[in-house]
Amino acid sequence: MTNRTYVVGVGMTKFEKPGRREDWDYPQMAKESGTKALEDAGVAYDQVQQAYVGYVYGESTAGQRAIYELGLTGIPIVNVNNNCSTGSTALYLAAQAVRSGTADCALALGFEKMKPGSLTSTYEDREQPLLKHLLALGELYDFAMPPAPWMFGAAGREHMEKYGTTAEQFAKIGEKNHRHSVNNPYAQFQDEYTLQEILDSREVYAPLTKLQCSPTSDGSGAAILASESFVEKHGLASQAVEIVGQAMTTDFASTFEAKTAAALVGYDMSKQAALQVYEQSGLGPDDVQVIELHDCFSANELLTYEALGLCPEGEGGKLVDGGETTYGGRWVVNPSGGLISKGHPLGATGLAQCAELTWQLRGTADKRQVPKVTAALQHNIGLGGAAVVTAYQRADR
Repeated sequence: MTNRTYVVGVGMTKFEKPGRREDWDYPQMAKESGTKALEDAGVAYDQVQQAYVGYVYGESTAGQRAIYELGLTGIPIVNVNNNCSTGSTALYLAAQAVRSGTADCALALGFEKMKPGSLTSTYEDREQPLLKHLLALGELYDFAMPPAPWMFGAAGREHMEKYGTTAEQFAKIGEKNHRHSVNNPYAQFQDEYTLQEILDSREVYAPLTKLQCSPTSDGSGAAILASESFVEKHGLASQAVEIVGQAMTTDFASTFEAKTAAALVGYDMSKQAALQVYEQSGLGPDDVQVIELHDCFSANELLTYEALGLCPEGEGGKLVDGGETTYGGRWVVNPSGGLISKGHPLGATGLAQCAELTWQLRGTADKRQVPKVTAALQHNIGLGGAAVVTAYQRADR
């Protein structure tokens, strides 16, 4: 049995600089986003039958401690950790539970309480999960610290070498996303910058400058998922958003055999997940109007244009120069400001993307609203690795 699956409620906190809000630990974050999602859905917590809770930095069963702020009903609570795609992995699992008929109503929630500065490893007495990727990339580009901007920056350099992409084209993505964030009250940063200011900000790893890199953040996001029968029973069709396609992929043999930086930062995972979603949903890139994608660095946004099929490989820079990924273009990509300016609390990111697209499809995104939205696409990736792509349409379309 395959049930149609809907997002009926979403909620998120404002994303904050780590430690900025006093007395704001992960249980408080989860209570805030989870309560908002339940209220948005008009659902009581005791109607939720399963919960999937994502976080990267935290102790075992932190998911239970977080969800206990919403209630103590004895339901299954599953902890999820899939690097930067953790939030959308929780969403994927909750949707799978509803789709399979295991649950009529499920909660996906993600949070992160982070430390300032670059990401660091927690355990030093065992092999790092990304070591295979790092060693492979080190054969192509000299290793640099911190690892994350080196990896994605190397993919950007590779694109420049292969296709003539320019540093300015990457910087234009940073300019766009900061400009979009001005209208997002949930964004960590809401400042607009000129293209020259983006280019002149501190270099992290060329071509990436500071204003083209996502920051560490504290925050949480949540979504309530429900079956078609639950939606009908509770009269939720007018606000429900259907998940019409969803796929998760992990690394392929090509990740390492291709001997490219793009493959090592997830290009093949993203491309294959997108192809699966297009096949499931019957939609193609030209059928969606708004996209939230994983712009951990501006280079990855440009690579993802090509992985999602918005343009042929090598032509992402043309989309940027043509203004095709902002208001007035063919798509609005990251109207929320994306990870670059909205922030990137790893476990919450995928659910914040889901919230933004739900609001866009409902027509309730305020100043960020994209005109005439009929379908939306979400892309979230974590190295090591997992990519999750999801397509959405309104239930009452």
